Amino acid sequence: MIEVGPLSGIPRGEGIRIVPDADVPIAVFHTDDGEVLAVDDTCTHQEASLVEGWLEDCLIECPLHSATFDLRTGAATLPASRPVRTHAVEVRDGIVFVALSEEEPNLPPGL
Repeated sequence: MIEVGPLSGIPRGEGIRIVPDADVPIAVFHTDDGEVLAVDDTCTHQEASLVEGWLEDCLIECPLHSATFDLRTGAATLPASRPVRTHAVEVRDGIVFVALSEEEPNLPPGL
């Protein structure tokens, strides 16, 4: 598991980007409802950072072309057609940890 840092460092309704060694960047979001969820930080349609998008409930909207991704399942809406990879999150004693998925990332064409 990767230690992200204190939950208090991720305000509700926002996300942060982490870059684990030898993997794609990860976006960790703290929803308005208090859930903490993590997905790959790269849109599957075109290269864009999802942490720079708009978070509403458990959906993140890509800042580049408005595709949305469900942070719980990774499911995508058009123009993205492939889901984003999700990662397990655990909060222990106020510290956020992410367990990286063993699945291959769904990167946009050309990456």
